[in-house]
Amino acid sequence: MPQRLAKTVGMVLAGGKGSRLHPLTAMRTKPAVPFGAKYRIIDFALNNLINSGIFGMYILTQFKAQSLTEHIQRNWRFGTFFQDYFITLAPAQMYLYEELGAEWYRGTADAIYQNVHLIDNSGADLVAIFSGDHIYKQDISHMIQYHLDHGADVTIAAYPTPVEDGNRFGVLQIDRDWHITEFQEKPANPNPIPGRPTHCLASMGNYIFSRPKLIELLTRDAARKESEHDFGKNVLPMALDEGAKLLAYDFARNPIPGQAGPNTYWRDVGTLDSYWEANMDLVEVQPEFDLYNEAWPLRTSAEYSPPAKFVHEDEGRRGNALNSILAGGVIVSGSTVRRSVLARRARLHSYSLVENSVLFDNVEVGRHCTIRNAIIDKNVVVPDGTEIGIDLEADRARGFTVTPRGVVAVPKSYRFS
Repeated sequence: MPQRLAKTVGMVLAGGKGSRLHPLTAMRTKPAVPFGAKYRIIDFALNNLINSGIFGMYILTQFKAQSLTEHIQRNWRFGTFFQDYFITLAPAQMYLYEELGAEWYRGTADAIYQNVHLIDNSGADLVAIFSGDHIYKQDISHMIQYHLDHGADVTIAAYPTPVEDGNRFGVLQIDRDWHITEFQEKPANPNPIPGRPTHCLASMGNYIFSRPKLIELLTRDAARKESEHDFGKNVLPMALDEGAKLLAYDFARNPIPGQAGPNTYWRDVGTLDSYWEANMDLVEVQPEFDLYNEAWPLRTSAEYSPPAKFVHEDEGRRGNALNSILAGGVIVSGSTVRRSVLARRARLHSYSLVENSVLFDNVEVGRHCTIRNAIIDKNVVVPDGTEIGIDLEADRARGFTVTPRGVVAVPKSYRFS
């Protein structure tokens, strides 16, 4: 495990509503959405910090935080022997502004500003501000070393993306030494990386700040009435205009122990389609995002559950799963599972087919069901003979969300009539 290069405190932004992930976010914030059979989305940010030797972090929550709060309190705890080892929830405190009165977080920068006393109290040299709602692996210690070696005020993780896709992102303009020269918000014609004409640099929204510079910038931004108090829109362009040293960090050069080749997997699972696609990525024979790399452990809930089980071997009634991921407690009883991700204690009864689908905890599928291209949230009992993802108009009539790609989302605890 990498050694700490400078005292660094982590600030994980985990307050997003995740409106485009509805109905999965009807009762939970986006970072608390289950992923990959046994994880929550936020687990990947927390593992990145811990695997990088950053053991002190605050998780900033706001909307629909109960599920996330319970997950962190139950499953992410250090012992009490080391003062600098902590994972602490920091819910929105509604601190008073002289002119505005009590306010929720007004933007990503304001979320940090309202908790700047925590940064001061930590005595940290550096502040790692990372989003809690993306799927990726990153050795943050490598980015910290880059920041220190170049004497930067701010270092921004950047994802090399094809130029034709750059209009979907905030794009960083850089010189040949990777100094940031301009910010562009979803530009129609983004400038390419010097020497790499096919790719531009999308900001990942992950930052390393030198602590004094961060506090200085946040204090001035908080006083600006016209500001949206957002890092990408306001704070970082202000820092650049004032001559601060901002560097881009090439995410593709980030080394992950136990992983051969470049580190190129980063997904913002902000829509139901992108969420479904990221789950389907996991069931490939050689997935780009590998859950099984023992050199980069992925911790999550240690909840007890028995082994997965497959029963019946009769002709036409055989329990089997192909190119799929199953969590503990799953029982496949005389059914077929193909290219699917099944969470804990999902149960499939005989003669059913589940294909290209994601089933959350405690989903029960009755006999003679067909489920394709679906996301089924927790605690849903699918009656015998039900079809989901076959007749999309019928699915809409039930009140299910149907995405542009034809993925059907069934809300938590839905009761079939």
